[in-house]
Amino acid sequence: MKGRVLVTAGSDSGGGAGIQADIKAITALGGFAMTALSALTVQNTLGVAAVLPVPPDFVTQQMRCVIDDLGVDAFKSGMLDRAEIILAVADIVAAHPAIPYVLDPVMVAKGGARLLQDNAVETLRRHLVPRASLLTPNLPEAEVLVGRPIRTVADMRRAAEELRHAGAASVLVKGGHLEGDELTDVLATQGGIELFTDTRLPTRHTHGTGCTLASAIATGLAQGLALRDAVIRARTYLRAAIAAAPGYGAGAGPLDHGVTIRPEWRPEG
Repeated sequence: MKGRVLVTAGSDSGGGAGIQADIKAITALGGFAMTALSALTVQNTLGVAAVLPVPPDFVTQQMRCVIDDLGVDAFKSGMLDRAEIILAVADIVAAHPAIPYVLDPVMVAKGGARLLQDNAVETLRRHLVPRASLLTPNLPEAEVLVGRPIRTVADMRRAAEELRHAGAASVLVKGGHLEGDELTDVLATQGGIELFTDTRLPTRHTHGTGCTLASAIATGLAQGLALRDAVIRARTYLRAAIAAAPGYGAGAGPLDHGVTIRPEWRPEG
């Protein structure tokens, strides 16, 4: 049940998001994490100070090197900041259509820094969204992808269906940016729409939640779980990691990705 997950994303020097969060989440759920760095960032809980791009051909080399030797049970991508990187990843994913692919369309960091160039949005929409087994936008990302505001759960349902019809096999629109004490995620699949609702956890420690959730779902798919089961387990894990956050940093702090080593952890929630 190990599950080999190849993640293509940027780094986070603060350890809360990006490749670092991906590796921690995949490992915590019993998977095996492999990586292709798309960019290096200088960041902490207060924001992103600088980004150092990785050449697209080097990203491709990282991915092919891993695939050829270790094999892959699921792909996951996070921060892909330029059109050239998006196209490089799309070529690799397209060459392996039987492998599940979780696309987290990272566009803006928690502190507000842009992590996707404006001229790359259409490239992502055209070349990656149609290849995704699951697309996991938060509300601001979904608004960019559908081109209109999303303010209610009904808006989320419409956006999820629209993005699925744009080519993604399934879409999970995350409701963390909604107002109120209840948070709803909307999962749209070929079988219909399902809502997952929880009470908001009162905390500022939410850095890397999107990366963590997407990688947790990818791990489930790599381990052979059905999509719905992978989503449920990942959401349970994410809430536990948020609740156990260590309290580091002066801004949006990191989660406790190692919460699964605690004896009280139960994946079924």
